[in-house]
Amino acid sequence: MNDEQAAPPRIVVGVDGSEPSKAALRWAVGQAGLVGGAVEAVLAWEYPRWYGMGVVVAGFDFESNAATVLSQALDEALDPGVPFEIRRRVVFGHPATVLLEASRGAKLLVVGNRGHGGFAEALLGSVTQHVVQHAPCPVVVVRGPGPTDGPAGS
Repeated sequence: MNDEQAAPPRIVVGVDGSEPSKAALRWAVGQAGLVGGAVEAVLAWEYPRWYGMGVVVAGFDFESNAATVLSQALDEALDPGVPFEIRRRVVFGHPATVLLEASRGAKLLVVGNRGHGGFAEALLGSVTQHVVQHAPCPVVVVRGPGPTDGPAGS
C-alpha cells in the first residue's frame, strides 16, 4: 500500500473570513466527515496595494493578522466538536494562485462565492471563477448568504 492509498482524501478549502468562505468551510468539513477526508483550510494574504504599488505599514504583521483571521473564521464557522483536526495554512500570494497550488494532489477544492455580480464581476474577474477554470481537481462553489438572504441563505 503506498502513501497515497493510506492517506485520507484531502479537501482544500479557501477561507478569507467572509460569510461565503465560512459556508464553504462548513461544507468541506461535512464532506470530509462523509468520505473520511482531511480538511486543509487555506488563507492567502498579500500586502495591500494602493494605486498599483505595494504599501508596507511599519509595525503591522500582515501574516500574523491573516493567521488570526483564519483562526477566527474556524472558530465562528465550526462547532468545537469537529471530530478531526483541520490543517491551517496561511500563505503569502494572490488567493487564486495560492489555492491552485494548494489543490495539487487534493481530491476536492471548496470555495465560497463572493463575486460582485453582474457587470462588475465581468470586469474584475474573481478568485472563484479563476479556480473553477484552472484547478487540477474538482471544485465545489458554496454560496453563502447574500445581502438579501436570511442567515441560512434562504
